[in-house]
Amino acid sequence: MSNSKMPLTVGLTGNIGSGKTTVSRLFACLGVPVYYADDAGKRLMREDEELKAAVQARFGAAIYKEGELDRAALAAIVFNDAAELKALEALVHPAVFKDSIAWGQRHLDAPYLLREAALTFESGSYKLLDKVIVVTASEAERVRRVISRDGVTAEQVRARMDKQWKEEKKMEMADFVINNEGTELLIPQVLEIHHKMIKGDLDS
Repeated sequence: MSNSKMPLTVGLTGNIGSGKTTVSRLFACLGVPVYYADDAGKRLMREDEELKAAVQARFGAAIYKEGELDRAALAAIVFNDAAELKALEALVHPAVFKDSIAWGQRHLDAPYLLREAALTFESGSYKLLDKVIVVTASEAERVRRVISRDGVTAEQVRARMDKQWKEEKKMEMADFVINNEGTELLIPQVLEIHHKMIKGDLDS
């Protein structure tokens, strides 16, 4: 990061169903502060007056009802129109990044910070991070997990997947890859990366 006082900021990402939240919780158990960017985006669309005004200006005042975001109405717009989704992301991502910087200022004593986000690469925010970890699992396993978790069809899962970069591309750009297929234990993989971060051994 450009601010020398800031700890290393490490991105944690993975495609839908990869289990990145499970992995982030393991890092949190090690005392690493974790910023959940996707949750922050939802919170900021409720609480950030500047962002709320921008969303209303783009999607209409009726998108908020009695001050509360009509998430179903917004989803109906953006998930059926790639241009509208891109417009929403262009409003939300800068607000989230600004919020994450303020969050980071409250954790200056941490050895490093973890920023979990589904669209780390797609949004371009990876360019502002020091390192990126990608959590990976086969497409079949990811589809199975999302069907089980969300009660949706395989076709609906794949439609969501189509909005994300291919996993192979993310793995090529990653500094570290964690295999969450179920064939390798997660904790040793997390510990290995954690120890490298603590020691500053980031190139091996």
